[in-house]
Amino acid sequence: MNFDFSADQKLLQKTAAAFLKENASFERVRKTMESGEGIDRDLWKKMAEQGWQATAIPEAFGGQGFGYLELVLLAQEIGYTVAPVPFSSSVYLCTEAILLAGSEAQKKKYLPKLASGETIGTFAFAESAGVPRIDKLSATLSGGKLSGTKTPVTDAPNSTLAVVVVKGGSLAIVDLKAGGITCTKVPSMDLTRSQGTLAFQNAPAELLGTEGGAAAIIEKLYDRAAVLMAFEQIGGARRAMEMARDYAKTRYAFGRQIGSFQAIKHKIVDMLVNNEVAVSNCYYAAWALENNQNLPVAAATARVAATDAYEFASKENIQVHGGIGFTWECDAHLLLKRSKLLALALGSAGEWRERLIDRLANNAA
Repeated sequence: MNFDFSADQKLLQKTAAAFLKENASFERVRKTMESGEGIDRDLWKKMAEQGWQATAIPEAFGGQGFGYLELVLLAQEIGYTVAPVPFSSSVYLCTEAILLAGSEAQKKKYLPKLASGETIGTFAFAESAGVPRIDKLSATLSGGKLSGTKTPVTDAPNSTLAVVVVKGGSLAIVDLKAGGITCTKVPSMDLTRSQGTLAFQNAPAELLGTEGGAAAIIEKLYDRAAVLMAFEQIGGARRAMEMARDYAKTRYAFGRQIGSFQAIKHKIVDMLVNNEVAVSNCYYAAWALENNQNLPVAAATARVAATDAYEFASKENIQVHGGIGFTWECDAHLLLKRSKLLALALGSAGEWRERLIDRLANNAA
């Protein structure tokens, strides 16, 4: 069985890499950080012009009608550049939630604007620190009115639409520009992606999917998002490894390249090994996502492997850079901070390991 991408898909990836090299350099990323907005709106608009947000949305709802294989390759290049855009929140979570749970009318109402980039979406589950649980939620949806607080919500300050998990195990969809909603920024380690607290007070909202059906939808949604985020993570891990390798070839100490020292060689080789393991698992997970086969196990495996690879590579990249690696001026911290954000976006690697063990045990039973 061939798990490689087609020539057309590789061309898409090459084109995306060239586009982001020009429009999402580390210099551009730093400007976004300094602005405090947590989004490069010009980059988001240019992505929309190329149809990135619409990649996996059916043509009937204003999308491009491609599959997930194309989307994962875009995700990989977004991760490689640490692009400061809410792509994961809007595309992997909000859009996919509507595709999974929405009625025909809701899909026609919301998906075209998400596809065009006019609407930026997010997904609001947690209400406090720790692992969010449906049976512990306090936000309520009653009579078309949503009340409660969600925090932290990734990209909330820049979003205009949210899918919200509410008490009783239902999903609500809410226009964040409507009345009865306040958004407060929350300090974040990764300044390229904003975090916020959403407070709802009788805000107009509508039920998404069936009442009480959130648990099954969230499981499917998180499996899909895990694969897509895993590709962002392997993109970032590759960038970290390349940064460490390039620095080791140009930095001299004691009259020789630091890359000639065994300790540095071992660090970079360990990065490569972890990255290759993650890439293999991600390729299989992409196939599983596209073909809807063995996705629960494949998604959990890719999530764990990619999280481990990115965290290791981003940390070791700083170590290879030595003292300068800990400074604001060195770009290594951009990758480390994004790795931390992605590592917790859908639950920690530890949680996903537990899911993987449970799913493997269920398959063996």
